[in-house]
Amino acid sequence: MSKLTDVPKRILIGRALRSDKLGETLLPKRIALPVFASDPLSSVAYAPGEVLIVLSLAGVSAYHFSPWIAVAVVVLMFTVVASYRQNVRAYPSGGGDYEVATTNLGPKAGLTVASALLVDYVMTVAVSIASGVENLGSAVPFVVQHKVLCAVLMIVLLTLMNLRGMKESGKLFAIPTYIFVTGVFIMIIWGAYRGLVLGDTMRAPTAGLTVHTEQTGLSGFALIFLLLRAFSSGCAALTGVEAISNGVPAFRKPKSKNAATTLAMMGLLAVTMFCGIIVLAMTTDVKMAENPAVDLLRHGVAVGSGFTQDPVISQVAAAVFGEGTFFFVVLSAATALVLFLAANTAYNGFPLLGSILAQDRYLPRQLHTRGDRLAFSNGIVLLAGAAALLVVIYGSDSTRLIQLYIVGVFVSFTLSQIGMVRHWNRHLATEQDQSKRRHMIRSRAINAFGAFFTGLVLVVVLLTKFTHGAWVAVMGMAIFFLTMTAIRKHYDRVSEEIAAPDEPSDDSLRPSRVHSIVLVSKVHKPTLRALAYAKLMRSDHLEALSIGVDPAETKALKDDWEQRGINVPLKILDSPYREITRPIIEYVKGLRRESPRDVVSIYIPEYVVGHWYEHILHNQSALRLKGRLLFTPGVMVTSVPYQLESSELAKQRAKRRADWIAPGSVRRGPVSQRPKEPSGPPAPKGRNGGTGD
Repeated sequence: MSKLTDVPKRILIGRALRSDKLGETLLPKRIALPVFASDPLSSVAYAPGEVLIVLSLAGVSAYHFSPWIAVAVVVLMFTVVASYRQNVRAYPSGGGDYEVATTNLGPKAGLTVASALLVDYVMTVAVSIASGVENLGSAVPFVVQHKVLCAVLMIVLLTLMNLRGMKESGKLFAIPTYIFVTGVFIMIIWGAYRGLVLGDTMRAPTAGLTVHTEQTGLSGFALIFLLLRAFSSGCAALTGVEAISNGVPAFRKPKSKNAATTLAMMGLLAVTMFCGIIVLAMTTDVKMAENPAVDLLRHGVAVGSGFTQDPVISQVAAAVFGEGTFFFVVLSAATALVLFLAANTAYNGFPLLGSILAQDRYLPRQLHTRGDRLAFSNGIVLLAGAAALLVVIYGSDSTRLIQLYIVGVFVSFTLSQIGMVRHWNRHLATEQDQSKRRHMIRSRAINAFGAFFTGLVLVVVLLTKFTHGAWVAVMGMAIFFLTMTAIRKHYDRVSEEIAAPDEPSDDSLRPSRVHSIVLVSKVHKPTLRALAYAKLMRSDHLEALSIGVDPAETKALKDDWEQRGINVPLKILDSPYREITRPIIEYVKGLRRESPRDVVSIYIPEYVVGHWYEHILHNQSALRLKGRLLFTPGVMVTSVPYQLESSELAKQRAKRRADWIAPGSVRRGPVSQRPKEPSGPPAPKGRNGGTGD
């Protein structure tokens, strides 16, 4: 079975890497930027559109508020980036918001942050993939018709790429990300040149449409609420900022400095592109609507269900470059691709955070283990499964999914910045050096402003989005919080239960006697080997045990036993209902009741086979028996393997594969002289489990 699964595994994710190669997987800044910042960079493809869609509820006249909303988003972005630059310098270990909150605000606050981030990472994958499918669907009708299937396939593809390792996937992601960023900047510069220098009139494909709304002339509280809701939608541009603080260990040295520099680069690029697209959207008269089939009108008539509402960035590109031109096609393709790759931010953040939480015993320990390619494979697979489920439930609709978005990230933003304020307060209480104190006071001021601003945005997001779907994200956070709390309680309870006592206990005392039992079905080589091994253990009492199901077979076993003169007493347990496991369990429990201080040691002969399909034909009864015996105190189970000829042949085949000289191996030197690295699957050892019947 290992051969069947290992070959495709190696083809898909590559050769296994040694643990001491971990340093070679660290990222330089040019690769770290697309790996960790692809989410906020790509959000300019849908965040401006979400702002305009919300404002369209009040009619086109409300669009003139969009530049002011963009300014608010820019201020918030710079605030968050400046705050997180303090975080990565103070906490470079990779715990990010979780570590900051846990250290300064307590375990419950840390767990709240962790729950929020885990939900947000899942949402990042779902929203990015859904948005990418919609962008691609405007050019490829098949994608629109099967967008759920295409979204799930993209999640599978991204999962495989990330299982190959962070550095390798980062190189693949860097090219489209940089093409996208370059394309957006060319579009902004060329659009500005055409409008300001050449005086051209640029018109978006929807410029001739009008927006129908029943809520014209909003004022007072209703207008303020609408603007706040539009602002909260625009804040989607900030998602993913926290991933850099969680991924500091993945940077090359000096880690903190490189992470802080990458944060600054990401913030500057994101706000420039976001503002540029908003301004160009206003200049080219882009129209967006929440329900375009009904609310967008052409000559006073609704455009109908056959109309496809292209994203703002696509409409702006069509106006600036011309629809169908080379730059339009390149930017459209890069936009769709980078939206798919934006999910990579979560693929790097979720497994790292899951590993830290597993180390702190809040998640299963398997999430702390690195896979063959030194990536946290279990975390990657878990994230992919959760995101795929969300995509299927919501039909890969980015407008519905985005309502669940950004709640978690602003919870983590706010608690993290409050934690940083307490961090600086604690250090200021003991620091005497005046230059260091001035630096700490400045950092505290930055984090305090960040905590106030992000906290205010969190309140806005909850008020404006809760009834539109954000309650699902809040419920997800609560589920994560309760689950992780229960896991921690379980691990704490187990640790307390198995902790070695300071004084001698029953577990450290030597048992009074050992009662050994060899399970037999008939007299054959595996049985004889198990008997010989059991005799070597020098038990206080040794007996052979068989279950009498068929009288003829039981008589044949007794006769054969006596004929061979085996000097071990044979006990036959009658089983009128033809059960194998229950009589053995009851017999063992009876021995334990008679002598509670005795240990019962059971020896099970097993076949070791060489082919996966042979496992189905052998060793099934012992698997059930061993599973039941695990729950019986004072019982030890020992498997005594007997290698069949097929297992020996399998071992020889594996040896021949190891000694095979592959094409090109001459220049690498003989196999025996190469460095010892895991280069393929180990020789099959078979799977034990059963009485050999």
